Amino acid sequence: MSRNDNRLGLPGNLTQDDTPVAAAAPAPTFNWSVPTEFVELPSKGIFYPAGHPLHNQTTVEIRYMTAKEEDILTSRSLLKEGVALDRMLQNVLVDTSINVDTLLVGDKNAMLVAARRTGYGADYDTNVTCPSCGTTDEHSFDISEPPCNDFLGEARNLGVAVTEEGLVQIKLPMSGVEVTCRLLTSADETRLTKEMERKAKRKMSQGVTTDSFRAYVVAVNGDESPFTIESFIQAMPARDARHLRTIYSSIVPNINLEQTYDCPNCGYEADMEVPLGIDFFWPK
Repeated sequence: MSRNDNRLGLPGNLTQDDTPVAAAAPAPTFNWSVPTEFVELPSKGIFYPAGHPLHNQTTVEIRYMTAKEEDILTSRSLLKEGVALDRMLQNVLVDTSINVDTLLVGDKNAMLVAARRTGYGADYDTNVTCPSCGTTDEHSFDISEPPCNDFLGEARNLGVAVTEEGLVQIKLPMSGVEVTCRLLTSADETRLTKEMERKAKRKMSQGVTTDSFRAYVVAVNGDESPFTIESFIQAMPARDARHLRTIYSSIVPNINLEQTYDCPNCGYEADMEVPLGIDFFWPK
């Protein structure tokens, strides 16, 4: 190469063919943080044992639903097993140490409604059949802020004691027996449902009431013996059984999904529970 070949003013002894190539700029990374929100726990964390992540916690943080959660909700295998909702809820919990199976039923309901709201909005459109005229029409419910029931106030009014261990003590009017109960978890609810399905398949007597008592009664007059509990459940007077069912359902922490329904056909108006049908998580 002649001395004049370096016409481009390349530094040192570099030729045109030796021109350094500038390093390519790194490709921009897409970093999207999924929004979260805090859900008020109807139980206020009172009924969770010490050591549980929600013990004495009043709220729980969940992520907004994404396409990943929609995949879970539409998975045929998960739907067939009946675990799609639980898997979806487990996926949106920020605290991964929380096991959905250990959630109290009312708290789980609050989280499911909140998750649905983050995914599809606060308006829930579903078909409702009028109790008066029988006409079925589409009705829109607002699920933006379902209030939590005042279970502690209700317990005080009904003379029900709540222990430090998160148990409730109910005095029965007929027998005078004091029954100690625990609150049902998601796993308990699943177990009861499967038991009902098993009995129905075998055409056995359902026994819904006694099966429920077996699930949440943990002591009778302080006696925790399974034999004592079973014996009392079998011999419990009907009046006591009805009282126990009514009081227990009144003091279970939960969200209130009761809203006013107006029939566009006959003008019937009444408060009704929001019907959580198949289109709640699978809208049209």
